[in-house]
Amino acid sequence: MKKLSVKSVVATGIGAALFFVLGKISIPTPVPNTYISLQYAIQAVFTTLFGPIAGLLIGFIGHTLIDATSYGPWWSWIIASAFVGLVIGLITWKMDINEGLDGKKLLRFNIAQVIAHLLAWGLVAPVLDILIYAEPVEKLFAQGLLAAVANILTTGVVGSLLLLAYAKTIVKKGSLKKED
Repeated sequence: MKKLSVKSVVATGIGAALFFVLGKISIPTPVPNTYISLQYAIQAVFTTLFGPIAGLLIGFIGHTLIDATSYGPWWSWIIASAFVGLVIGLITWKMDINEGLDGKKLLRFNIAQVIAHLLAWGLVAPVLDILIYAEPVEKLFAQGLLAAVANILTTGVVGSLLLLAYAKTIVKKGSLKKED
């Protein structure tokens, strides 16, 4: 697993801050308390680059800050956001984007994020909402389904584009030559 180096700690802080900012900029949906936003694309990219612990912390810290500055912590969804980072990180942790990004790695990234979002918003968040808050089941699964679909689409499009852009900035080994 990727170590939690100083670089990873700094990336976690930046990722959590970006998660927070992007989470505050959102498009409301017809389902109450469910929004379309881009924070999960950022979380998925940072998680793929820095590992599952960074991803878990980005989701946990970022979502906690969003809730704390809005209506107070909603722990079931905070935990689900952390879960998204953990799952994506566990599935993508052996991928080394610094060695290049091919179709196979991009597919793995997207499979990871689809699995993470389906589990987080279709299972973790609704079940915790029932256990912690005794929320009505019908509302929970409508919220979860919409959140999963919105997050899968935004992460798939924006996250893939960000990974492709990042991969293009990597200097390939052996491509630099010393000038005489």
